[in-house]
Amino acid sequence: MPRIYLLDVTNRDGVQTARIGLAKLQKTVLNLLLDDFGVFQSEAGFPFMRHEANYLNANVELAERGILSRLRVSGWCRAIVKDVEAAFRLTRVRHFNISISTSDQMITHKFQGKLDRESVIKEMTAALDAARELGAETVGVNSEDASRTDLHYLIEFATAAREHGADRFRYCDTLGYESPTRIYERTRTLAKEVGLPIEPHCHNDLGMVIANSLMCAKAAVEAGVDAYLNTTVNGIGERAGNADLLSCCLALKYSAELAEQDLLDPQINLTAAWRLAKYMEHAIGVPIPINQPGVGANIFAHESGIHADGALKDRRNYELYDAEDLGRADFEQVHTGRVITTGEYGGLKGFLKVYEDLGVTFPDREEAQRVLGLVQYANLHTQQPLHEEELRFIAQHPDIAEQVLTVTPGAREAVTA
Repeated sequence: MPRIYLLDVTNRDGVQTARIGLAKLQKTVLNLLLDDFGVFQSEAGFPFMRHEANYLNANVELAERGILSRLRVSGWCRAIVKDVEAAFRLTRVRHFNISISTSDQMITHKFQGKLDRESVIKEMTAALDAARELGAETVGVNSEDASRTDLHYLIEFATAAREHGADRFRYCDTLGYESPTRIYERTRTLAKEVGLPIEPHCHNDLGMVIANSLMCAKAAVEAGVDAYLNTTVNGIGERAGNADLLSCCLALKYSAELAEQDLLDPQINLTAAWRLAKYMEHAIGVPIPINQPGVGANIFAHESGIHADGALKDRRNYELYDAEDLGRADFEQVHTGRVITTGEYGGLKGFLKVYEDLGVTFPDREEAQRVLGLVQYANLHTQQPLHEEELRFIAQHPDIAEQVLTVTPGAREAVTA
């Protein structure tokens, strides 16, 4: 039976959000937490850009070592041959999505005469052929602005992608233009006609991103193909954001109709949700809204007399799921006395105290000095107090951490518009 898998795009689409960014170390820790959550694939970055190369190669190595036990590391390229060639020259990434705009709006007003419908397909198939010839293991083909693309042309485009070896088709609701009923019908027709697994990739400009994403995925499954639901952690994304990872999973697991269909990938581990959401809050500096599904401060809070009485009698009166199911502890510790931190200007004694509090020891002074050096560079790299997840990662995998923290300056690769 077809299922819905999670393909998270926080480290690619999410970091394109204006006024928000993630350091390479933060992107790496995020991948580790996504792996704990059970996400199938992370669109980890742009492999044709030089400053992403060391980070991406380090994450591929984490996957090869089994440290990322399930998560596949993928990269995003424009559907341009030179992007694909640069990606293979710079990185060991072998899972890709290639992207090109398909709507008449974009073809006319973005490409401005450089491309037409026919040449858009030629550009896409040439890039897809190049990826296959160079050794790509999987390639998804993205239709940017699919929701505003003529459906007959969209089927023609997706069919060409399938014939040239595409593994999936990404339906991009780039401007959040869709409605749940419309995207369901269009996706169902597309999936039946083309036969490729579908990637719902939706934005929240009109506030319908979760509903649109889920109805797109549901249509794909009911048409007989798998769906690879594109999400971001805490719903981060351009403008009004992307589909929130946890919200999608909660809807698939607990909502009336979807729960009965048992569509969610069984590898998903909701008990990792709290750590993931809180780390994202730290990394981007954007507080989790108090009404955020699953992880908001008010999700398990009751004040109204009727609600409080009902929740105390039986939590199922007013709670669909439990805090424990999401890895939420009853209490969080807050240091109110002496605090020792370590970072860019930290010394060995303070460093050892910080790691002692984390339950981490070092076999000898030499190893401690090595990790201290990496911690100093990591703080310089993130320009934020180092999070417990980051400190643990550096101590456990110092060779990978060193690679992640290394950026090799040079000419930009294949990024001109």
